[in-house]
Amino acid sequence: MDPFDLNLRHLRALAAIVARGSMSAAAEVVSLSQPALTQGLAKLERQLGAALFDRHSDGMTPTEAGLALAARTEAAFGRLGGAVPGGRRGFARPERLMTATQLRAFLALADAGSFVGAGVATELSQPAIHRAVRDLEQVCGVVLVERRGRGIALSDAGRRLTRGTRLAAAEIAAGIVEAAPDLHGGQIAIGAMPLSRALLLPRAVARIAREMPATQFDISEGSWRDLVEPLRDGAIDMMIGALRDQSAPDLHQAPLLDDRLVIVGRVDHPLAGGAMPGRAALAAYPWIVARAGAPLRTLWEGLFAGDPPPAPIECGSVMVIRGILRDGDFLTMLSPDQVALEIASGMLAMVGPELEASGRVIGVTTRAGWRPTRVQARFLEVLSECAEEITNQDFE
Repeated sequence: MDPFDLNLRHLRALAAIVARGSMSAAAEVVSLSQPALTQGLAKLERQLGAALFDRHSDGMTPTEAGLALAARTEAAFGRLGGAVPGGRRGFARPERLMTATQLRAFLALADAGSFVGAGVATELSQPAIHRAVRDLEQVCGVVLVERRGRGIALSDAGRRLTRGTRLAAAEIAAGIVEAAPDLHGGQIAIGAMPLSRALLLPRAVARIAREMPATQFDISEGSWRDLVEPLRDGAIDMMIGALRDQSAPDLHQAPLLDDRLVIVGRVDHPLAGGAMPGRAALAAYPWIVARAGAPLRTLWEGLFAGDPPPAPIECGSVMVIRGILRDGDFLTMLSPDQVALEIASGMLAMVGPELEASGRVIGVTTRAGWRPTRVQARFLEVLSECAEEITNQDFE
């Protein structure tokens, strides 16, 4: 279910019903008539397939589903409210007046970059998209979309609201799952960085797929740079891979295991096998390295005491790197897990033993304050279990 299939005003009323304990008191808070709110709540429950409140002669008591959805909805409106400061030309609390239609149209426009594309994505007419976005601008009191020649672009305020809307949608989506997990299952959106793809992530995903077969996985591959903004936007729930030495204040890092590197070349490379070659010998061959600023690049530079040789190829794709290594005298630094199959099959070989001073911490990065659903929390537990198993195997 799309989060914006639900009526935002009815969702906002949930917390008021929980706090006031009656439909009439909550209706006054959200500026709806009691019959309208009664009908709206009944529609919500039909859409979700779950009872949100137990009705009594003296009031209403929230069910577990109702408490879960009310809490997520409050967080969603907090995201919207934090994205657009009120009190200027708009309303003091603009998030209370936004509609699902407006936010769906605005997000479609932000994604498509044009009114034509937004109309195709939402099946709304272009005039309807125009009207929804302009109404949203009036509510917020700021310009969200600017004309740029023949095209359009988001203003600074538009970009802030885009992120706030995505995060709000993620909160509501989590609330839908928590309210009726048997009907709506669970989804985990994962950003997979290179060091997680070979062993850790596949093992954890396979285990959850067996344990919770209704779980849906959406896995995006990329570097830290590629994935961090989708994480901040709420497009993915977590990134798995090498942690940064210093995390941004809006991100939370949790370590899982330590990873050591090896130098790798083709199986018949002149330096393959044996003891670790000296720096001069290593510098005599071309290297494939990570981009500047990546932890792997820093470790490679440290291998040469801060005076590294020229590296003609910068690449973050292990698949591409493996192909280049097989067809030349290139060297690179990788995790043993990333090339285990190629080494076992005789295509690639290690150059010397594992590097002593090459430890990298592999872990999970999430948004600060992120609250996982039950399925997401269980996945994090399984991820930790798999990391412990891999660590124990390495010590055996």
